[in-house]
Amino acid sequence: MTNIIVLFPKEGDARNIRNLLVRHGFSVAAVCTSGSQALSYANSLSDGVVVCGYKYQDMLYTQLQECLPPHFEMLLVASERVFGECAGSKVMCVSMPLKVQDLINTLEMMCAHMARRKRKVRSKPKARSEEEQKTIQEAKELLMERNHMTEEEAHRYIQKCSMDSGTNLVETAEMVLSMMRM
Repeated sequence: MTNIIVLFPKEGDARNIRNLLVRHGFSVAAVCTSGSQALSYANSLSDGVVVCGYKYQDMLYTQLQECLPPHFEMLLVASERVFGECAGSKVMCVSMPLKVQDLINTLEMMCAHMARRKRKVRSKPKARSEEEQKTIQEAKELLMERNHMTEEEAHRYIQKCSMDSGTNLVETAEMVLSMMRM
C-alpha cells in the first residue's frame, strides 16, 4: 500500500482530506500543517504521495518538491492559476473547488503507477559482484577444459543444474568447482 502524507496549512482542511481518503480505502501515514513536518515523515518512509495545498507556513509547494526524497510524488490541490507554474514538472494537480472523484481517481492512478514502478525495480535481476562473476567464469572454464564444451554449453549446463537443484547460479558454479576439483 502506498504511503500518503496529507499537508495543508489549516489542520481542519488536512483532517477532512485525510478522512475522505480513509473512507475511500487509502492509508494515510501522516497529517501535517507545515512543509518541514511533511519532509520529516517523508524521510522516514521509503516512498509515497504527498497530497497538499500550494502554500504552507514555512514554504511553498515548489520548495517542498525540491526537498522530497526521490521516490515521493506530489499531488497538488490548488486553483487553476497555480497550475500554470506546474507545467513541465512532475507535480500532479487537482483543481479547486475540489471534486472528490477527481481527487480519488488521480490518487488511484498515482498509486498504481508507483506500484508498477516498484514491481519493475524488483523484477530487475540483481547485478553480480566481480567475485561472483569470477566464480561462474572459473566453473565454465573448468567444464570447457575437462568436458570439451563450448562456453555457451558450459553456461547452459550450469544454468540447468541451477534450475534443477533450486540454487542460484553462483552456488551451482561453486558446487561444480568443488566437485570437479576432487
